[in-house]
Order: sequence, then structure tokens, then C-alpha cells
Amino acid sequence: MGRKTEPILIVIELLTQLLDFIRHLDVHLENIMREYEVLTYLILALIIFCETGLVVTPFLPGDSLLFAAGAITAKTGILNVWLLIPLLFLAAILGDNTNYFFGRFLGNKVFKRDYWFLKREYIDRTQEFYAKYGGRTLVIARFVPIIRTFAPFVAGVGKMDYRRFIGYCIGGGILWVTLLTLAGYFLGSHPFVKANFEVVIFAVIGISVLPIIVEFVRAKMKK
Repeated sequence: MGRKTEPILIVIELLTQLLDFIRHLDVHLENIMREYEVLTYLILALIIFCETGLVVTPFLPGDSLLFAAGAITAKTGILNVWLLIPLLFLAAILGDNTNYFFGRFLGNKVFKRDYWFLKREYIDRTQEFYAKYGGRTLVIARFVPIIRTFAPFVAGVGKMDYRRFIGYCIGGGILWVTLLTLAGYFLGSHPFVKANFEVVIFAVIGISVLPIIVEFVRAKMKK
């Protein structure tokens, strides 16, 4: 019995630590910047790459991380925001491409059955969404957590033309990284934001997931 509960306890511990990291993102990120300095560029880029490029890590912070990175960069002056933005953009594009090619060459072979983090039904529905809205899906999905992770993967599974994919991917990536990082950079020093940073972070997350909630309610109402 003890051995069976061990993995569950590990997962709970990891989720608790992740929630604490998100709740106090400004404190943790500032500590990371002060301890690792220039290496923080690599740490942030790695998180963005995993969040956008690996279908098993859609829970990592994306929108909130970009906003917090801009805010703490403005506060500490340790990093250069004009270097940070292109590096994080490059990480996001590399992540998208990893997800796309994984979906294109392995998706249908690997995901023939349901997994706890991904159901085949989700892929089919996303493919239908692509058929209806086209490549704009990649730009819209860029601002929606979880969907942002799966959209490039499903584009690969559906064998979307790569030139079309990369065009929408670059356009959405520029908007996503630049808008959220600069929003944090210029608004993070505002007294209200500084005093209520945790609330602001959850507001950013809430606004991001709002499209999912709206779509879920609409689907339920149609049924």
C-alpha cells in the first residue's frame, strides 16, 4: 500500500511546489535573477520552450512568467529586456517546431489511445477547429494556456503545410512574447501592481483561460 501511494504523494508535492511558485512568482523569479544573473536568460528560455514544446508540460507558467519576467527585469535591472524578448521568442518558436514535428511524424502512431494528459478526442476536435478557422488558430491559441501547448502538436498531426504553420507561428510568437513581457516591464513598477502582484498574476492567468471557459459553456449549452 505504501509503495502505491508513494507516486501519488510525489505528484501532490510537485503540484504544491508549482502552485507556490506561481503564487509567489515575483519573489521566486527575483531570487533566481539575483542568484544566477545572466544564466536566468537560459532558465526562462528553457521554461518557455518546455511549456510550448512538450505536450506533457502544459501546466508550466507561460503568460504569467512573461509578465513577471518583464516586471522583475524592470525592478532589478539585472537583465536587459531588449535581449530577453528575442531570446524568449526564439525559445517559443523552437518549442512550437518541436511540437509540430513530433505531431507530424509520431502523433498518430503514439496517440492511438487515450492518456491521462491527452485524449484522442481532443486531437480530433482541435483538427475540426483548424478546419474551420485555419492557421489563425495558432495565433489565437498562443494566448490560451494548455491550448497553446497542444495547437502546434495538432497542426503536425493534421500535416498542416510547414510554410503556413511557421508564418502563423512567428506572428503569434512575436505578439505573445512582446506584449506580455513589455506589459510587465512598464506596468510592474506601478504601486498597485507591486502591492498586489499575486492578484495581478492570477488575473493574467484568468484572462488567458477565459476563452476556454466561454467555449466550454457554449458547448454545454448546445448539448
